[in-house]
Amino acid sequence: MSEIPRVDPCADLACNAQLQPRAPGSFELLASHGDARSGRLWTAHGPIDTPCFMPVGTYGAVKGLDPDDLRACGSQIILGNSYHLGHRPGAPRVAALGGLHRMMAWDRPILTDSGGFQVFSLRGLQRLDDTGVDYQTHFDGSRHRMTPESVLRTQAALGSDICMILDHCPPGDADPALMRQAVDRSTRWAHRALELRPAILAADQLCFGIVQGGTDLRLRRQHLAELAGLPFEGLALGGLSVGEPIPEMHATLAEIAPEMPAERPRYVMGIGTPYDLLAAVRSGVDMFDCVMPSRHARNGQLFTFAGRLNIRQSRFRDDPEPADPGCACRACRSHSRAYLRHLHEQNDPLYGRLATIHNIYFFHQWVGTLRTALREGRFGEVSALYSDIITEHYLRGPQPSSSRPAGGSEASREPDAAKAAAKASDTGAAS
Repeated sequence: MSEIPRVDPCADLACNAQLQPRAPGSFELLASHGDARSGRLWTAHGPIDTPCFMPVGTYGAVKGLDPDDLRACGSQIILGNSYHLGHRPGAPRVAALGGLHRMMAWDRPILTDSGGFQVFSLRGLQRLDDTGVDYQTHFDGSRHRMTPESVLRTQAALGSDICMILDHCPPGDADPALMRQAVDRSTRWAHRALELRPAILAADQLCFGIVQGGTDLRLRRQHLAELAGLPFEGLALGGLSVGEPIPEMHATLAEIAPEMPAERPRYVMGIGTPYDLLAAVRSGVDMFDCVMPSRHARNGQLFTFAGRLNIRQSRFRDDPEPADPGCACRACRSHSRAYLRHLHEQNDPLYGRLATIHNIYFFHQWVGTLRTALREGRFGEVSALYSDIITEHYLRGPQPSSSRPAGGSEASREPDAAKAAAKASDTGAAS
C-alpha cells in the first residue's frame, strides 16, 4: 500500500518547534470538520498537538524503547500508571530521583492514570465503599487503601503533567443499579479531588475528570452535565472498551464526545484498534491510549495499512521486503521481514524493540494523517480514503482487546480472581 499518501508523524509537531509557551492547561482549537477537530494542549513539559495517540509506559517505560526511540516515532506524550509505579518502585523513591521525567529521561509530557481501574479489576481482592477501596496487590498480597486523596498524592510525587482522578469503573456487563452507583460515587470522588487538589498537586499539574455511565446514553449525559461545570482542565470518557460490544462503544462515542465541553481537551481512555481511533477522531476526541502497539508487537503482530502482518508465519522466512514497504520507521528502513521473523523465532530482544518501533510509528502516522488533514481542510477527503482501508483490515474479524491504560478489559471481565490479579499487571497496563 505504498501508493497511499502518508505523513511524517514527527512533522509539524509543536514540541519540535520554537513556539512561545502558554500556561499549562491552555487549550487551542485549531481546526475542525463536523465533530472532528484538531487542537493544542499546553503542559508544564510542552505542547501536545491533537488528536494524539499516547503510548503506554506503565512502569515508566514503553517496553524496549528509550526516549530517543519514542521521539523518533513521533510520541508527544506517554502514559504511566500510578498504581504500578506507586508500588514498584514506589512514589517516594521516584520523587527522590527527581520525579518520573528525570528518572526515565523523558522531557515531554506524561499522563498518569489513577490506578483505580487496576484495583477494580482485582475481583475478590478488593472491598469498595463510598470513600475509597481496600485492596490486596496482585504481586505480593500486601493490603492497601486507595482514596481520592491517595491517588493525587501518588501523582504529585511522580510529577506527571496530567493527573487522572479516582473514579469507579464497573465492567461493561454491570447491571443498571451498579452503573448508577458507580456514577454517583465517581461524582463524589470528583468533588473530593477538587477540594484536595490545591494542597496536594503542584500548580502546573493538570487534573482531568472522568465521565462514567457505560453505554447508557442517558446516564452518560447526566454524569457529563455534573462534571462539565467543575474546574477540571480536561474531561475523559472512562468505562469504555471494558467488554461492551464494539458497535455500542462507537455509538456511545459518537453521541457523547461531541457534547463534551469544546474549550477543553477530550480524552477517551483505553481504546484501541486503528478503527477505534478513526471512530474517536470523527467523534471529536482529542486524546486516546492503548497498549496494543507494544503488546501486539511482542506477540508477532505488525500493523500496516494493508492489515496486520503475523511475522511468525513461515511464508516470511525468506521474504526480503520490509514489514511495510511504504513505512519510513527505523525497522522498515533497515530490516526485512525475514530478519524480523528470525529474531522473533530466536526470542532475541532486538525483535521486540524493532517491532514496537514499527507499531508505534504506525499508530502515530495514522493519527498524524488525520490531524494533518484536519489542519489542511482535507479531513473529509482523507478520512474517506483511509476509512475504506482501515474498515477492511481492522473492523471485521476478532477484535484485539484494547484496554484502559493500566488495567484492561480482559482483567475486568475475568471470572477467576487469581487470573484477574495476574492480568491486572499486564492487560492494558504492561505496555
